[in-house]
Amino acid sequence: MMDINEIREYLPHRYPFLLVDRVVELDTETKRVRAYKNVTINEPFFNGHFPQHPIMPGVLIIEAMAQAAGLLGFKMMGVKPADGTLYYFVGSDKLRFRQPVVPGDQLVLEASFVSAKRGIWKFDCRASVDGKPVCSAEIICAEQKI
Repeated sequence: MMDINEIREYLPHRYPFLLVDRVVELDTETKRVRAYKNVTINEPFFNGHFPQHPIMPGVLIIEAMAQAAGLLGFKMMGVKPADGTLYYFVGSDKLRFRQPVVPGDQLVLEASFVSAKRGIWKFDCRASVDGKPVCSAEIICAEQKI
């Protein structure tokens, strides 16, 4: 549904911090998004985490979920960063890691809108690989005019 060129219109992140490769479903009526990140050994973080046993850092899995949630938020509001709006990742609740993510995995990212009050947005997020849960969290974002 969104290729990398359209994703770059909605997310201000760039290499090496853009962590969504493609959006395969985005529905503003059901307020859900499904996207993925292809994890390769060429990722810069694998040089140090860990060279002999490469594992994607958990904070980057959380960030990838937050980016997917941000895409949903932008689409729900009908705005882009170019319009003067950003979403900042400000917190998470109910965070759980279940298994490591390694080179060759396709990290599937899912986010569902929970609530929005006074510019604070909450999303229920999940990440999985091959249908197995990897991480889940409630992601909290703040809408900011720039």
